[in-house]
Amino acid sequence: MYNVRPGLLIGFHGCDKSRQQRLLLNPSIIPVSKEPFDWLGHGMYFWENNYDRAFQWAKEKEVKGKIEEAAVIGAVIDLSYCCDLIDFEFIKMVATSYNIMKSEHDAIGKTIPVNKDLGPNEFGDKLMRFLDCATIELMHDEIRKTVRSDINNYGYTKYRQFDSIRGLFQEGGPAYDGAGFRSKSHIQICIRNPNCIKGFFLKREEIDFIAMDMLKKAV
Repeated sequence: MYNVRPGLLIGFHGCDKSRQQRLLLNPSIIPVSKEPFDWLGHGMYFWENNYDRAFQWAKEKEVKGKIEEAAVIGAVIDLSYCCDLIDFEFIKMVATSYNIMKSEHDAIGKTIPVNKDLGPNEFGDKLMRFLDCATIELMHDEIRKTVRSDINNYGYTKYRQFDSIRGLFQEGGPAYDGAGFRSKSHIQICIRNPNCIKGFFLKREEIDFIAMDMLKKAV
């Protein structure tokens, strides 16, 4: 009964300036990534409460010529029924999906996908998550089939499809000599159900409201 994540959180999506503007003007059309190497499967991706990391990611894409102008769009998100990969229960669920995929591939002599580095990577970050993406998508497919079968046969089901997926990722080198955490560690959110996104916004700069209040009183 603790699987639904209550409350709202803030996510930031790194993208091209044109996408940022489209989402502001037409927030009903949600871009969905379906790359075979997506870290958390298919959906719309956000950096949890991390504007700087989202902009850094977009800037790297700009430098590589993959987008024209780096930008970030913020979103208010309700994770709802979330496959949270910081939760032991859901880690076991994804591991079960891997075992199913491994057995099916072994049975026909097929090699399962593997996570790969994107070019030389001294830290072994494995940025191309082919294995993880395939495993997570298989989990979603199995749940979807079970839900449909139950409804067709019994008229109801006790199972539920995930609205979102959340994962903690260790990336980059040690933050400093001997550090136990990495310089690019972050939490990513993948939204599958677009209704989880309650609205988009542009980042605003923080205001020193105490100084402003004192200035008003002085005047």
